[in-house]
Amino acid sequence: MLSALLRPVVDFALPPRCAGCGAITDSDHRFCAACWSSLHFLGPPWCATCHSPFEYDQGPYAQCGPCLAAAPAHASVDAAVAYGPVSRTLALRLKYGGRTSLARTAASLMIRHLRGDAQVLVPVPLHRWRIWNRGFNQAGLIATALSEQSGVPHASGTLVRRRSTPVLRAMNGAARRRAVRGAFSVASADKWRISGRHVVLVDDIYTSGATTDACVRALRRSGAASVSILCWARVIDAVPD
Repeated sequence: MLSALLRPVVDFALPPRCAGCGAITDSDHRFCAACWSSLHFLGPPWCATCHSPFEYDQGPYAQCGPCLAAAPAHASVDAAVAYGPVSRTLALRLKYGGRTSLARTAASLMIRHLRGDAQVLVPVPLHRWRIWNRGFNQAGLIATALSEQSGVPHASGTLVRRRSTPVLRAMNGAARRRAVRGAFSVASADKWRISGRHVVLVDDIYTSGATTDACVRALRRSGAASVSILCWARVIDAVPD
């Protein structure tokens, strides 16, 4: 009863705001109409393996060129939205602005892509030095929110980043792969959490796939039956950022 009485006061003093632009909204974890309409939600038609979007439907088993050339280690890659101005703002506010509640906002839109056979959620880890500097791992916060919303358990700390890696933003694909090669491993005491299970690897932004591919390989080597990738936003060449 006290909570119900105080809610209007709290909403007046700290009104819910758009996760994209900060405009006042009618409830938490929402976007204003302008930001919502600018989000590019991802879905079929897409590659049957990596879920890279197709311009038109090519059938349920059609694959993109890269997947035809070399079968990926992951089971699929899904993201709630394409990387763009609004999705980028949310990711930056979460990662660098300390707006940790935005992890729940992202998770609420990612959950529609959570596979029905998911058995455990594992976030892409940060190196301990970055965690100490930032105070949290944004992928870990998203995985926790997804777990709370879906009931699928999460295993933060199971996958570890053994060494610090340079910022990949300015690197090409080959350089990114070299930078993260051998950077990840599964904690020996936690291998039972993923052994024989379908693991969903959780991250905020999917760019080239170099980091997540390295994580997938580490999880598969440690006994995961399969690994799919689930992110907040995915960089799509056809969608301007």
